[in-house]
Amino acid sequence: MVTHFFSRSLFEKNAPQKADESGSPLDQFSILPLIDIQIGKLYFSFTNPSLFMVLTLSFVLLFFSFVTKKGGGKSVPNAWQSLVELLYSFVLNLVNEQIGGQSGKQQFFPCISVTLTFLLFCNLQGMIPYSFTVTSHFLITLGLSFSLFIGITIVGFARNGLHFLSFSLPAGVPLPLAPFLVLLELIPYSFRALSLGIRLFANMMAGHSLVKILSGFAWTMLCMGDPLYFIGDLGPLLIVLALTGLELGVAILQAYVFTILICIYLNDAINLH
Repeated sequence: MVTHFFSRSLFEKNAPQKADESGSPLDQFSILPLIDIQIGKLYFSFTNPSLFMVLTLSFVLLFFSFVTKKGGGKSVPNAWQSLVELLYSFVLNLVNEQIGGQSGKQQFFPCISVTLTFLLFCNLQGMIPYSFTVTSHFLITLGLSFSLFIGITIVGFARNGLHFLSFSLPAGVPLPLAPFLVLLELIPYSFRALSLGIRLFANMMAGHSLVKILSGFAWTMLCMGDPLYFIGDLGPLLIVLALTGLELGVAILQAYVFTILICIYLNDAINLH
């Protein structure tokens, strides 16, 4: 079961505020405990992000199981089967193009496929009204990026041994300078995982906040009751519709960017580029 571990003070900080703050565009990102478990001073909780991650995973598993079971083996695939095959081919081509070498790279296909599918459906699920955008929280995206990055580092050491550290040493470096250069290169290497999490979190949070602000502005003008305000509301309403379409594209693009960067980092770890 997916759970989040927080102290009580963190939940109190993220708990719903008073009515005068209910209109904040950041309220949609509030983490709310659904099932509380307290052991001493430790506070465990099944939260709304946990719920929507479970719902997303359940939907993806049921969707793929239903499509492959009902549509598998047909010479003329239906629309849903074509969608699954398109996603499969896209990830397969991504792995083949971004991860160099001829042998062994197909073993990373399941990990890349699950990553892309999970992020894609989490981002798209966040576009549904009154749902929760899981990837708009930094701790979630950072946990995902760091776990994948640790796995990439383990693969690098497993494939190349201690020679994996050679990526941090340019050719011809004097031996006394080697320890310092290794430390200097390890810092930006570690920041790759941090940048992955920040990029996804910042794009999703900023886009949803902007849509919320403009939607509230358009709704306020619509409720004024004045015909002039009603006519003037068309502009913000059209902007909201355009931003919703843009945010839908961003949701798809960010899942792709996250996945392709994972492939690039994996290629660097395997081939020491």
